[in-house]
Amino acid sequence: MESKRFVLLDIDYITENDKAVIRLFGKLKGDEEGKSIIVLDKSFKPYIYVVPNDEEQCIEDLNEFDVEMVGWARKGYMGENKDFLKVTLYHPQDVPKLRDKIRSIDSVKDIMEHDIPFYRRYLIDKAIFPMAEVLVNGECLDNNSVNFMCESDVCVFEMKGDPKPIDSEFPELKTLSFDIEVHNPKGMPQAEEDPIIMISLSSNQGLQTVLSTKKSSLEFVETLKTEAHMLERFVEIVKSENPDLLIGYNSDNFDMPYIRDRATKLNVKMRIGTDGSGLKFMRRGYTNSALVKGRIHVDLYLLSRRYLQLDRYTLERVYKELFDEQKVDVPGDEIFEYWDDGGEKLKTLFKYSLDDAVSVTKIGEKLLPLSMELTRLVGQPFFDIARMATGQMVEWYLIRKAYEIGDMVPNKPSSSQYSERRGKKAEGGYVKDPVKGLHENIVSFDFRSLYPSIIISKNVSPDTLVLKCENEECYIAPELGHKFLKKPVGFVPSIIGNILKERVKLKNQMKDAVNPREKQVLDVQQQALKRLANSMYGVYGYSRFRWYRIECAEAVTAWGRDFIKKTMLKAEEYGFKAIYADTDGFYATFLPENEDISE
Repeated sequence: MESKRFVLLDIDYITENDKAVIRLFGKLKGDEEGKSIIVLDKSFKPYIYVVPNDEEQCIEDLNEFDVEMVGWARKGYMGENKDFLKVTLYHPQDVPKLRDKIRSIDSVKDIMEHDIPFYRRYLIDKAIFPMAEVLVNGECLDNNSVNFMCESDVCVFEMKGDPKPIDSEFPELKTLSFDIEVHNPKGMPQAEEDPIIMISLSSNQGLQTVLSTKKSSLEFVETLKTEAHMLERFVEIVKSENPDLLIGYNSDNFDMPYIRDRATKLNVKMRIGTDGSGLKFMRRGYTNSALVKGRIHVDLYLLSRRYLQLDRYTLERVYKELFDEQKVDVPGDEIFEYWDDGGEKLKTLFKYSLDDAVSVTKIGEKLLPLSMELTRLVGQPFFDIARMATGQMVEWYLIRKAYEIGDMVPNKPSSSQYSERRGKKAEGGYVKDPVKGLHENIVSFDFRSLYPSIIISKNVSPDTLVLKCENEECYIAPELGHKFLKKPVGFVPSIIGNILKERVKLKNQMKDAVNPREKQVLDVQQQALKRLANSMYGVYGYSRFRWYRIECAEAVTAWGRDFIKKTMLKAEEYGFKAIYADTDGFYATFLPENEDISE
């Protein structure tokens, strides 16, 4: 038995002898620093929970199905401890096969936690986090003894026992950025007929090169005989660079699908995954996302839209926003002309292509750390986090926290529940229209983390919401009368409280930090906590949220409106007159005695 320590990058599962095998993809630490590892865990089993109508009959009925085991589990649910039946299944695919059949039997009232994907369940149950270090015990396998074709320098390791999380610093990962240029004489390029003419690559390790089928005196250009050779060389570089992150810009929608289609047409095997697999595409919302096993493919276009408020999101616009510099630009509809003309125009096209990849690397250095830290907080794979809405991140964060305290996770809404919820909207924050005119002696008043603070101070949570209680035992929302028990502390308020405490601690550490790198890491960590905390109010009224309660959303904004109005009145007692207010703060002017301003 030996031990391996590695940074966890990604996770999936495969089927081996009709059993699910978890695969943890990572980069080794210690003596084998930087080497890729794939850790196999053959012991984890899928399960769901059942709420019985008739306990004895339910157990008897469940054992009629092809399940591995039925046993009792005690879990918290909406403020109460309840008994559930835990049904362990043989394979993750048994969950969608059996859940509706199980739900339909008379002795079953409901089923719970049936819609948590197997790999996400594993991360939660084993308390391990992507982008953090993990320690495993077990033995190395001969690559010929596994049923996938990985490179000879990849360590395949069969785990014995449980993985152990290790407190670790923010990992420094290898990134490889890429961008393609396509010959497009007819406008929008079509993969069936328009070839890739350049593939530019840039890494945070110093690589800068452009692959092409045309020659150039530029030292960064590498010339290949054909487009097929160029694609094969791209695969070679990915393998030799062995990046942890493969980064593109709009690569989910354009570069990756185009590379796949051209490679298929030219019969080139794009085996760029550490397990020897090629490009895969997974449905995410309305689009497909390109997946590379063992390397995290990140589309920075998605992160730019999440973190930046811009009029448009072209690579050039985002680069200008972040660095206040103009990058080399060639109009997309003229790329084929630059290629066909040759000479100086071709040289400009080469520079433009390389600049695209270098720009992606630089943008990644700015935008990736926050998403990486959110990954370490939420505890779901970076590939998923980079494509999640903030509300989804909040939900997965709460799912993990629910497991940690032994709480049952509420189900997603049914179609009818979702339809009913969609018609309900909580009233927003208080807004006072600005008083027209030129004002002097302006002061601003701002509530820090207003909505999260209300949730904590008023214990606003689905498990504390009650219809009746004595006034001294509960908080009553203004305007609406929604009641929330003062004790015990609700599930969501307790989580937000811990987040805000941790953020204050990090900000204090930032003030004391002398090392710029340490200060930067702490800043990213506190920003991630702020993003999570500020998003938790909004999800109470989000129709698909598992902990949805419109009364909670209504109560939070009602208290918010009440606080800001009362604060404005109090300010008037001291000679201030509000001239504008919006949600969590207001602007006021100081008035000399007996002077007024028109409304």
